[in-house]
Amino acid sequence: MGAMVRRTAPRRQKGAIKMTIKVFIVAGVMLALSACQQAPAKVDTAAIEKQLKEGEARWNEAYRKRDAAALAGAYADDAALANPGAALVSGKEAIRKETAGYAADPNLRVQFASDRIQVAASGDLAYTRGHYSLTMTDPKTTKPTISTGSYLTVWKKQPDGTWKAVEDFITPGPAA
Repeated sequence: MGAMVRRTAPRRQKGAIKMTIKVFIVAGVMLALSACQQAPAKVDTAAIEKQLKEGEARWNEAYRKRDAAALAGAYADDAALANPGAALVSGKEAIRKETAGYAADPNLRVQFASDRIQVAASGDLAYTRGHYSLTMTDPKTTKPTISTGSYLTVWKKQPDGTWKAVEDFITPGPAA
């Protein structure tokens, strides 16, 4: 029996060495394969900024034309809109009703421009921050009133590649 133990011990050692070598080979192959994975695509922030500026230009044009459908079309289905002195409006249908209300104002004039655009590293979220000038009919006096202020709009890239506003917050500037 002692002779048998002596014969099997070297076999076990050889088997253990072979297994260790196999483990190291598999680990090395896995490491090499993981190193070969493609790095995530670099986000072209300049192209996204251009798309957002073009979107804002279309939005300004929709205000100029008082096109309620185009105004609401700039928002995602689950967007939120916060206008000064008004309750938060959530959802595209509620935003469509809100924009239709002020698009009907014959004195409506809106002009806005972003002062800053920031794009997330992921390339699917961005925000624009800027200033605006708004002329609307004052419901109390029925005369046109002008207000200015700032806005912050959060944009999300949609599955079709377009950008839609998901959060739009407008705040008036200081009283003149």
